[in-house]
Amino acid sequence: MPLWLKRSLQLFSSLILLLIVIFIGLGIYVSANKKELQVAITKELNKNLNGNLTIANIEPTFLKGFPNVSVSLKKVEIKDSLWNIHHHSLLTAGDLDISVNTMALLKGTIEIKKITINDASIYLYTDSNGYSNTSVFKEKPKKEPEIKDESSSPAQIRRFDLNAVRFILDNRKGNKLFLFAIQDFSGKIDYPSTGWKADVNLKILVRSLAFNTKRGSFVKDKLLEGKMNIAYNEKAGIIEVKPNILNIGTDPFILGAKFKISKDPVEFSIRVEAPSILWKSASALLAPNITSRLDMFNLDKPISAKAIIEGNMGAGGDPSIFVKAGVKNNTLTGFGGVVDDCNFAGVYTNNFINGKGYTDENSAIKLYHFSGSYKELPFTIDTVFIHNLDKPVATGIFKSQFNVAKLGTVLGTDVLNFTKGTADVKLNYSADIVDFKLNKPMLTGTINVKNADVSYVPRGVNFKNTSISLDFKGPDLLIHDIRLQSGKSVVLMDGSVKNFLNLYYNSPEKILLNWSMRSPAIYLGDFLAFLGTRKNSTPVKSKNKSNSFATQLNTMLEKGSAEINLRVDKVYYNKFTGTNATADIFLSENGLNLKNVSLKHGGGSIKLNGKLQQNGRLNNFALNTVVSNVNIRDFFYSFDNFGLESPTYKNLKGSFFTKTNVTGSVDGGGKLIPGSMNGNVNFDLKKGALVSYDAVKSIGKFAFPFRNLDNITFDNLNGNFDIKGRLVTIKPMMINSSLLNMNLAGVYATTGKGTNILLDVPLRNPKKDEDITDKQELKERRMKGIVIHILATDGEDGKIKFKLVGKKDKDS
Repeated sequence: MPLWLKRSLQLFSSLILLLIVIFIGLGIYVSANKKELQVAITKELNKNLNGNLTIANIEPTFLKGFPNVSVSLKKVEIKDSLWNIHHHSLLTAGDLDISVNTMALLKGTIEIKKITINDASIYLYTDSNGYSNTSVFKEKPKKEPEIKDESSSPAQIRRFDLNAVRFILDNRKGNKLFLFAIQDFSGKIDYPSTGWKADVNLKILVRSLAFNTKRGSFVKDKLLEGKMNIAYNEKAGIIEVKPNILNIGTDPFILGAKFKISKDPVEFSIRVEAPSILWKSASALLAPNITSRLDMFNLDKPISAKAIIEGNMGAGGDPSIFVKAGVKNNTLTGFGGVVDDCNFAGVYTNNFINGKGYTDENSAIKLYHFSGSYKELPFTIDTVFIHNLDKPVATGIFKSQFNVAKLGTVLGTDVLNFTKGTADVKLNYSADIVDFKLNKPMLTGTINVKNADVSYVPRGVNFKNTSISLDFKGPDLLIHDIRLQSGKSVVLMDGSVKNFLNLYYNSPEKILLNWSMRSPAIYLGDFLAFLGTRKNSTPVKSKNKSNSFATQLNTMLEKGSAEINLRVDKVYYNKFTGTNATADIFLSENGLNLKNVSLKHGGGSIKLNGKLQQNGRLNNFALNTVVSNVNIRDFFYSFDNFGLESPTYKNLKGSFFTKTNVTGSVDGGGKLIPGSMNGNVNFDLKKGALVSYDAVKSIGKFAFPFRNLDNITFDNLNGNFDIKGRLVTIKPMMINSSLLNMNLAGVYATTGKGTNILLDVPLRNPKKDEDITDKQELKERRMKGIVIHILATDGEDGKIKFKLVGKKDKDS
């Protein structure tokens, strides 16, 4: 071994031995002077206290602080001057280790290099009057005289380490409660000219971080773990936590804060940013009153979020809270539904209007540039605004364009089944939020549907190429440019509903629609399904919740009412054709009322009033009609001879006038139920004729072989019939014709048996009186000559048979 190396090792060993001897000597010195050292340390630590610091025992720890001298203080307690009143010690530590500068100790001074606190409780208490036990620390005078005292300590702690420490900030005046279970809080402190700065490692379980104990805790029962860089600017009086990554629970956050301790009370500002966190995880970090509101929603994928919490330690209410979030290509659950492909930027604030306080009532949630797809229906909302979280109200502008066939995913297909067409929606809405769902939104704006094919399933009615424009005006609904096509019928409509939204949500059966309808041609047969029995429908159900929208729509369509002012160029029903039709119609759940119905038919006019009421499979009607100057042949042809088997429209000519007041029933196909009619009919036939009527010809060929039986004319024929089911009572009437004159009365059975009609027929040929113009003379001559009496009754073959009866039989 080279001599220089050998000497170097000897020198190094000697130095180490010397240090060990010195350190042991210092330890012996500390042990020998333990009581004096305990008094000195206690005196040093009490210098800046308005209260009392006690140490039960002091022990040297040789190895912990090498080359400095370390001592362990046992059962350390710091009490302020009013401890006897509130009983909250500022510090209670089972073990407090202090590392003291060796060289300073040899000079007879105390310089603390490191403090380690184990198994302790730090309790910062402020009573309801604002007194705090932190007043145990004396305030530094504004100007301190420069006194050089070698026995004084710089009172600078270079390192610290807290383990198993319970930290409590209990501010009764400001309703603040911070409770931390500190597993590790360690680091080092430097002292630049501006103040001090510390690099900290921490692992803390947050039991409570309540800025307002009435609202509950933020970050409750979450573990905080990471590093912090903390700096104090003495001149500004600000403690600043530099932004750094910190884990809260399992999620990484960027956390920064400022505490302005020069203010009384202390002002604070905390900034938290989560680049990627689940909505529920972020919501769970906030106070319960905020969490309950944000839990109105959920997002499946992580979001980005930032929060700023600002306030002061003396304020009794909530701090200012401002949260921003960004959502992209996510799935949102909320408002009672699920939105796919969801994108928006969100903001929460509890200070919506400055000066109104940091309250739920003054809180708001704003969602900007909202877009998504609800049950395959794409939509956008410029701004979703939810304010007053005590009683939440949501507002916004809803826009959407979609194929109406996709409405089946929302409405189901049991009521309205759309198969084609497009919809363009732009609605301003306002809605209460009840049980996390939009409740009874109020709407303004338009819904336009074009080229739609839709079936009204309960009635089996199909509409083609349908268009409609819905205009929501406050509580009212205006309906424009409706085009309905069913079969060959095309109907154009405009309408309105007063107080629509209120009734729709609360009493859809009370809705009254006012319609103005016009049509170039209506084929009533296209709508006969409304006369049939309604098919039962069960609205579609979403996940465990009934689709109330579809239910209300179905109720409105079936039980709502409508007042219709109708104008139709042509009306077709089976064989009937009418023109220039007008009507006032009232539709209700059970049927319809007709008023002021007027139309042209058969060269004349028809006016009527009536009602149709559905009763199971039958539809009961009541009609009052006035028919003027209508071609009787067309009239009887159009209405299938009104159920008569004879005569038929083929046997009739002339201009027909009638007034009727009848009731009856029609089936689901609109056909008259035989024998269902009751009422009264007055008629007048002018310039009429009975053509090729076999019932007359069969008897006339024997009684009047030389008279024209194929065309029996009437100048004026009138009568009065009472109808009771299948029996028609013919009140006494006089018939003056080209064949003969007669008087008749009796009962005619439209079906089956019951016909019993008596005819008084003078055999005198009316042709002989053609030149007589005097009405009185005609009346006197009418029944002169031979008069035969004929009884028309039912035959065995079902046909009417005639037989001559005597005057005696006639009278009987």
